[in-house]
Amino acid sequence: MKERRIVITGLGAITPLGNDVPTTWEALLKGKSGAAAITEFDATQCKTHFACEVKNFDCSSLIDHKTAHRMDRYAQLAVCSADEALRDAAINIDASNASRIGVIWGGGMGGLISFEEGWRAFVEGDGVPNFSPFYIPKALISMGAGHISLFFGLKGPSFAVTSACASSSHAIIEALDTIRLGRADMMVTGGSDADVTFSGIGGFNALRALSTRNDSPETASRPFSASRDGFVLAEGGVALVLEEYEHAKARGAKIYAELVGAGMTSDAYHMTAPDPNGTEAEHVMRLAMEDAGISSLQVDYINTHGTSTQLGDLAEVNAILRVFGEDAYRINLDSTKSMTGHMLGASGAMEALACALAVHHGIVPPTINHDENDLDEHIDYRLNFTFGKAQKRDIRYALSNSFGFGGHNACLAFAKI
Repeated sequence: MKERRIVITGLGAITPLGNDVPTTWEALLKGKSGAAAITEFDATQCKTHFACEVKNFDCSSLIDHKTAHRMDRYAQLAVCSADEALRDAAINIDASNASRIGVIWGGGMGGLISFEEGWRAFVEGDGVPNFSPFYIPKALISMGAGHISLFFGLKGPSFAVTSACASSSHAIIEALDTIRLGRADMMVTGGSDADVTFSGIGGFNALRALSTRNDSPETASRPFSASRDGFVLAEGGVALVLEEYEHAKARGAKIYAELVGAGMTSDAYHMTAPDPNGTEAEHVMRLAMEDAGISSLQVDYINTHGTSTQLGDLAEVNAILRVFGEDAYRINLDSTKSMTGHMLGASGAMEALACALAVHHGIVPPTINHDENDLDEHIDYRLNFTFGKAQKRDIRYALSNSFGFGGHNACLAFAKI
């Protein structure tokens, strides 16, 4: 069977940098940080007082008040980002095509806000179980995909994927394979998370995973710098419309980039720490390039996982050096998490969006918050981390890395078209 080609024809984003794709992309290119003091709850009891929150999010123009009340924030982010992506793809959904369009959505934590609200009401109340009938549906990770299908009448394959920080990259891979296998012509995919909550911040603080740079939130996410002290927790939703190439061409669709390959591996090493050797991080990049049918000489840009943690950044850099050798020094690397923070289950989709737009426009977003004197002796700074300023470049192929707690690794390969 001839393998079907898959292209990206729609993008949607609700992020700490903006509530649509153009605003988010402009902020990325300008090197803006989305980090600030937490506003959604009083974080003064936590070790970390800041995060990358979505600002001024209002779903009322799309979702009526009654329905919104029955949805967790992460599901609202899912529906609103999917709405922008579908409008961007300019597809009319009706009885003739609804069963050929599906949804595969990623999420790391699901309805953490609703989980907290339900248990807080129980603990602070009279101790009698009196949960809302919507408590379970609001908390389920699967409802991101479920609500998108419901809102837009999409009757193709629909389910959720969860693999911590790699969730939405794995969702994109499943959507890619679904179209490749002929089970759909188009898929809405991506991910959302809304975990900037008391337990979200407190839990990651307990793991010593978050930066505690409370005096300067906007400079706290500093991947590949010696003084990095953890990631910045973020929220958001990002959607991509994947479409079979001939289907897209026949309807005259705008195409951002082609999704040409993917790889998946597991560290099988530790619950939360990456394998310091980066063996499977190396392997997953090789698998993605093999699936794409490309060599290391053809890759021009890598959007790294780059969370700003001591172990993770170093393991990824060393894996890249082993995969690409001397050729690594001509590749643009960046970490868009230096600006967006770590969007957990939505991070892979956010970085896929950045890759698609970078390939489409010929420009690589920067890695911010690096000082030339803030050097880690274990990192090879001959590599081009795109520090400080976006760089124009004709990008033939780009890779996007995602590595999640539990050792879940994913890599996506994009091509200019």
